[in-house]
Amino acid sequence: MENEEIVAVSQINDEFSLISLFFRADIVVKLVILILFAASIYSWTIIIYKIRLFRSLSKKSKEFETEFWSGRSLKDISSSVATLDESPIKYVFEEAVEEIEKSNKSSEKKIDTLIDRINRKIDAAIDFQNEKMSEYFSYLATIGATTPFIGLFGTVWGIMNSFQSIAISRNTSLAVVAPGIAEALFATALGLLAAIPAVIAYNIFTSQVNDENARMYRFKEHFNIIFSRGLSS
Repeated sequence: MENEEIVAVSQINDEFSLISLFFRADIVVKLVILILFAASIYSWTIIIYKIRLFRSLSKKSKEFETEFWSGRSLKDISSSVATLDESPIKYVFEEAVEEIEKSNKSSEKKIDTLIDRINRKIDAAIDFQNEKMSEYFSYLATIGATTPFIGLFGTVWGIMNSFQSIAISRNTSLAVVAPGIAEALFATALGLLAAIPAVIAYNIFTSQVNDENARMYRFKEHFNIIFSRGLSS
């Protein structure tokens, strides 16, 4: 008797395993599950890539700032940072230095227009780096916003099928509707599983982009001070 109970429990567990729920599901629910599974994989691919990227950028930016805030002239700083790895703040610095070098080669040298061109070049470089760092954010936002509703659609569809089973069999036993409800709730769980990490990652990465953005604007102000000091000396 005890062995029969163990076998029955084992059969129930097998019947409600994730794989069994998927293969027993309606074609629409299967499609929903596949979409959510693909969205979750894509989301985690972006998350892992961005984690590694921002960790690397933070380290490289700090190395650049160590050199930049040393109090030396722009020429000395430019020479010392040439061997450093690329980072958003280094890119902005190189764009500003490039504009200065182009202006030095020009026959017309107006200080006011030069400072204006440098600031515009820096602003454009900052915008470009923000766009690069924010790449794929729209996908995370879309996944975070839509997957719960896709899962909810699968849930509604599965519950509709369960009610149809009740109507056809004229049997209100829980055993009749339990598999369909389990499939439906499985879709909801997958929707949340895809959405929650995407939303959390989007907020964290947005904060990191804001930190890098603030770092670049601090650099801009200090760069203008160093450059103005060099002009007046």
